[in-house]
Amino acid sequence: MERSAPFLPAGSQIRQVFICQTAPNFAFFLIMYLTGLTIFWIEYRCVAVTQDAIYVLESSKSSGGAEPRHLLGIVPRQTRLGPVSGRWGRLTILGERHWVHKRFHDQIAAADQEGGFRR
Repeated sequence: MERSAPFLPAGSQIRQVFICQTAPNFAFFLIMYLTGLTIFWIEYRCVAVTQDAIYVLESSKSSGGAEPRHLLGIVPRQTRLGPVSGRWGRLTILGERHWVHKRFHDQIAAADQEGGFRR
């Protein structure tokens, strides 16, 4: 969470944060995951959810998404992120398909619940 704070407006309170990866489809993502061959096409994102908005940050590949570099875009807080399921859940944000590991699914569910969405 602390690594995302410098890219957000002053006084923003981060409620949830998760890491995701871009890929046009699961097969493309799977090839990267198993062999690393598509690493040059996959981007890492850190998504920080505050009380006011959802901030999408570009992150370094070497950090696996844990070190944001700059702000890519802002999504209205009223945007539903999930539901996600499976080992790698799929979501679309800023018009791109992303894959989120199951360890972050609770963060997405909590963000949706706080945003007024039910599962």
